[in-house]
Amino acid sequence: MKQLNKWTKVAGGMALLLVLFTGCLKTEEFPPEPAIAFKSFGQFPDSASLAITFTDGDGDIGLAQDQTYAPYDTGSIYYYNFYMDYFRKEAGAWVFKGAIGNRIPVITPSGQNKALEGEIARRIESIQIPGFPQPWYGGLDDAEEGDTIRFDVRIIDRALHTSNMVSTGDIVLQ
Repeated sequence: MKQLNKWTKVAGGMALLLVLFTGCLKTEEFPPEPAIAFKSFGQFPDSASLAITFTDGDGDIGLAQDQTYAPYDTGSIYYYNFYMDYFRKEAGAWVFKGAIGNRIPVITPSGQNKALEGEIARRIESIQIPGFPQPWYGGLDDAEEGDTIRFDVRIIDRALHTSNMVSTGDIVLQ
């Protein structure tokens, strides 16, 4: 009986140490402004995919579908929270061709630690790129296979903090 009691105390002590140790682990801390980094860009016959990674210290990334009141109303720049500025290289210089806006859905975590870290991937269809009929890369002026484009990306959180801007770099249309 004494042997069983001794092992119970050892196991209880180990469990207590484990609880104390995990309670002392640091949680990720990021600034309240979102920060993004370019991850990848992929081309497909009828679309493209752009992926970024992000961090946000207060976890207020995303908008609910019914969140269309000011400042998120349809007439506001804050209606969208994911922007891709589209450029095409013409005669060696980048020329701005338009912006594509999307809404990231709410991804705020539950619990006390609201810090977010993750990845956002966006599908880019031909109808999202001004002047691009099928296939997704053809048709803007005389855009064709072999042309060079790029996207500059930024996100905005619900507190209206704008992230840094990241660029895809040169993309040769295939």
